[in-house]
Parts: sequence; C-alpha cells; structure tokens
Amino acid sequence: MFDVYGGHLRQRGGTATIAALVRLLEPLGFAPPAVRTAVSRTVRQGWLRPVRLPAGPGYAMTARAEKRLDEASARVFRTRPPSTWDGRWHVVVLEDLPARPQRDQLTSSLKLIGYGELGPVTWISPRPSPELTDLLAVEGAAARIFHGEHDGDDAELAGRAWDLDALGSDYQSFVEDWSGRVSTVDPTEHPAAFAVSQELLHAWRKFLFRDPSLPPELLPPDWPGHIAARFFDQQTERLATATNEFIESCLGNTRTPSSA
Repeated sequence: MFDVYGGHLRQRGGTATIAALVRLLEPLGFAPPAVRTAVSRTVRQGWLRPVRLPAGPGYAMTARAEKRLDEASARVFRTRPPSTWDGRWHVVVLEDLPARPQRDQLTSSLKLIGYGELGPVTWISPRPSPELTDLLAVEGAAARIFHGEHDGDDAELAGRAWDLDALGSDYQSFVEDWSGRVSTVDPTEHPAAFAVSQELLHAWRKFLFRDPSLPPELLPPDWPGHIAARFFDQQTERLATATNEFIESCLGNTRTPSSA
C-alpha cells in the first residue's frame, strides 16, 4: 500500500477509490478482501483517511503520510541535489530505552529516516531528518539532540553504525537477481509491466531501512550502491510508459476529493 501511494498516487493527487486500489493490486496477486484489510489497517495507523471521490468512496493520504512518503521518495529516486557534508554528525541520545515492542518500532522508524545505531540509546546521521521531531513525538520517546564532530575516523564510525559490507553485497545481489526478471518483461503488456515495476520498487525500497545515503567520503571505494541505483533507474524508466498507462486505466476519475 505504501509503495502504491508513494510511488504512483502521490504525484496524482494522493487519492484513489477502493475499487481502483483493488484493480491496481490485482496483477500483484492481492485479492479484494486483502486489499480492503490492508487499507483499514493503514487508516488505523494514521496514514490514510476516508474521502468521497467522484467515482465513489476512497482514501487519501494524511499529512503525516505525505511527509513520510515525500522523504522516502526523495531517497528512492535521489531527486534532491547533492549536498556537501560539513563533517558534523547529527546525534540522537534517547533519555530512556523503551520496552519492546515500542523499542522495535522506534528502531525501525529511526533506521527508515537515515539514522544508524551506535549503542542502545545513541543514534547518528550525517544530516538531520525533518521527520525526527514528529517521529519521536509519535513514538513517545524523549531524546537529547545535537550536532557534533567525531574525534576519530569518520569512515570507521560509519562502519560501526551501518553494516556497509553486508549492504554492498546485497546491492550486488539485487542487480544480479533482478537483471533476469526484468529483461523478460514485455513493456507492451501493461499489467505485467506494472507488476514487475512495482515488485522492483518494493525490493529497492527495502534498502531505505539500511542505507542512510552517506556522503561519498564515508563510503568504501567503488560503492556497489551506485551501480544498483543506475540499474533501478534504467529499469524503472524502461517500464514507465506501460506502468503509467495501467495506473491511469485503473484510477479513472478519482482526482478531486469532496467531503467524506
């Protein structure tokens, strides 16, 4: 559901009828009851809200979802201009260690917005995330937050906060695993092209939980993530026309919500 809204619906007004969502997810093997269950769960979590659309009842992204998905999309498609790193780390020190499962949720959320774990209560990022304040409030976590320079090897520190060796290996596997799958797709078969494009996007998005988009000076030489990014961009572009035509055919007139 996040991939559909973040990857395709956000730039189309961020709304869709439940019928359109069922049609969109059918090529991926999701039955209508599963789609409705996923939508209901996403509403309860505060990411979607019910709206009345010209074609019937539907769902729009909440402001919280728009902020989260815009941030994720900028990282997925690398649309932000590259910025220089000033050599300082953004440091988050939790005042208390939450109990599970709250701790697991907080850990997952911090990783998603680009922070790496140095210890049970200490997290770092090469840049502050605009989502951090809201994230801590939603998770009910208090923290000390500041910028600081590391008195030591910054690349070594990055290697402690993120397992870059494993990440690089998985980037290589991503290219190897998906090269064969996408090469057999006929771009004129719109539902099939959409399904593979969506599965490729879903697989690529998983790296958001692990890759903080470190500045070049902190990355190992010949970083495999660069090759994987070019592969993802090329294949997404190759399937874009068929994917967009399939999405438009599913959505119909669902652009302008009225009062729910």
